[in-house]
Amino acid sequence: MSHSPLLNLPGPSRDLLDDIEGAIADARQFVDDYDPELVVIFSPDHYNGFFYKMMPPFCIGTGATGVGDYGTYAGPLDVPEDLATECAKAVLDAGVDIAVSACMDVDHGTVQPLEKLFGEATSRPVIPVFINAIGVPLGPIRRCRALGTAVGHYLATLDKRVLLLGSGGLSHSPPVPALATASPPVLERIVHGRPMTPEQRQARQAAVIEAARSFAAGDSDLQELNPVWDQRFLEIIDGGRLGELDQWSNSFVAHEGGSSAQEIRTWVAAFAALASAGPYETVGRYYKPAAELIAGFAIRTAVPK
Repeated sequence: MSHSPLLNLPGPSRDLLDDIEGAIADARQFVDDYDPELVVIFSPDHYNGFFYKMMPPFCIGTGATGVGDYGTYAGPLDVPEDLATECAKAVLDAGVDIAVSACMDVDHGTVQPLEKLFGEATSRPVIPVFINAIGVPLGPIRRCRALGTAVGHYLATLDKRVLLLGSGGLSHSPPVPALATASPPVLERIVHGRPMTPEQRQARQAAVIEAARSFAAGDSDLQELNPVWDQRFLEIIDGGRLGELDQWSNSFVAHEGGSSAQEIRTWVAAFAALASAGPYETVGRYYKPAAELIAGFAIRTAVPK
């Protein structure tokens, strides 16, 4: 599923929020019916836990804490350290290089889907898997598929009901700072990880709200949403043709979907993990080009055939 800080901020219309919340309610029912014993979430970060002083392509958290940005939960997640460590070992044994964090900081990209689907971020044991979707240079998308496949093979050895979550995407290009153009104060944050003060977080929230207002009004320099490209991606996902995405270059994704469309990597990894157990079918489908969220907002639920 997609995520958006604007789901927790003033600005979006009630009609849009009701529409998205209805789709989330359907996904929540899907999750309730399955009643998972373990959640594995593939998610990005927005310079809240990972910074240019050390930006791995992938990282598994053996412990994790929500930073509480945009009104999400602040505090420790219920991470089963032994299972997360075993998962990291299995991924490395499968030939996918991955970092490990015993104290991973996770932001709304991880916490918001947990809260939306479970009511609380700590209601289920969760293994967080960070996928870099913002810090250049980025590796090829095929490595995200390899990561997901390796994680899926490990999970198949567990006698547990496991819910796989991919959090991010689709087309969107919000005002996220870039290494090449950031001002010195911003560089202190995105490179060195200097914590934001409450005043700075409030200012960032206000800037996001204003950016969304301008974008929805058509008065913005941000790249437009691309529903055609979003639907092309979703058709590939729905058809289980993940190998086709190996041909998508990073420049193609950015050109078609925007700077933050690289978050589709979380979807690729999650569906690759599911596909490692055999063919799957999508049973719940939702998509909305939501300018008020600066996002092509999508949800898919899927099960093995």
